[in-house]
Amino acid sequence: MLDTSTRVIFDEDQAAFRETVRRIVGDLDMERHEREGIVEREAWEAAGAAGLLCPGVPEAYGGPGLDFSWNAIVDEEVSYAGSAVGWTLQSDIVADYLIAYGSEEQKQRWLPGMVTGKVITAIAMTEPAAGSDLQGMKTIARRDGNGWRLNGSKTYITNGQSADLVIVCARTTEEGGARGISLFLVDREDEGFTRGRNLDKIGLHGNDTSELFFSDVALPADRLLGQENGGFVMLMSQLPQERLSIAVQCQGAAQRAFDLAVEFTKDRKAFGKTVFEFQNTRFTLADMKARLQVGWAHLDWAIARHVKGQLTAAEASAAKLWHSETQFQLCDMALQLHGGAGYMNEYPIARLWRDSRVARIYGGTSEIMKELVARSI
Repeated sequence: MLDTSTRVIFDEDQAAFRETVRRIVGDLDMERHEREGIVEREAWEAAGAAGLLCPGVPEAYGGPGLDFSWNAIVDEEVSYAGSAVGWTLQSDIVADYLIAYGSEEQKQRWLPGMVTGKVITAIAMTEPAAGSDLQGMKTIARRDGNGWRLNGSKTYITNGQSADLVIVCARTTEEGGARGISLFLVDREDEGFTRGRNLDKIGLHGNDTSELFFSDVALPADRLLGQENGGFVMLMSQLPQERLSIAVQCQGAAQRAFDLAVEFTKDRKAFGKTVFEFQNTRFTLADMKARLQVGWAHLDWAIARHVKGQLTAAEASAAKLWHSETQFQLCDMALQLHGGAGYMNEYPIARLWRDSRVARIYGGTSEIMKELVARSI
């Protein structure tokens, strides 16, 4: 269990909320999710009924209208538990696009269902030939009367198999680069929208990640999200919260890796004493604990700045860079302390180690994060 006793950014109401989150997360059938590669809708609806989904949605659309610190509680507990459920993408990313840029009709149509878990969402940016470089996307939406015709494909889309609503990034001019990108709302029932296979990943087996295809999908005018050709600015405006969300999840998982390593080494015996008693083990754990102490202090600083609207894009990029790299380092160190047991899937550290690798890639690779931070210097 995460120890939050020394943290000052959360109040008593949030402590009670954290207990609710732990209860709901504790009920998740993670072994089933790992086997089937998808989270059942009942789990989404249970999370919605308990108030775990989309805390930032205003009361007018069925939500509680809370700040990001409430999202962070869910992120921490889900990652600490080792679950790959896609709630954080819905709550921390998709919901804010609709809140910030959606029309009143769009908000009324989609946000209440997202809060209850009856509507599952995804956002489709990445393409086979355009990952971190969003300016290179090829998916295109052309004018068709008052509406649009959408053609193209996306890949590596979290919640892709489950999603009822997908925010799709598409080019709306022939001009390349950042100009001419727009965002569209695609409904699961739209003709011409199909899903490929549930992708076979190294880790994060417990959620669905898919290829999506758009073949002459007819979209009425009211499916445009925000301004035409304003998509790139919208994406850049929302990426800091996405990257902070990833940083939060990385820190929670890193803490769990450390806790598992302490538990295992104090129980496991070698050469007549516990593994914990060897100096190498104690020094390794001391190094991990020091990094975690720094990580939690930094994370609370970043969350507090974001809640005040002060976290810059460069700061969010730095947070994502540091916490994702630290998560992988600590998960690897923890697995090493498990010895051969760490390589067995029956031990939770194996899943944490596998799942940690992608955090250095999605949301912008570590290399891209370094470039973004460097530009601010």
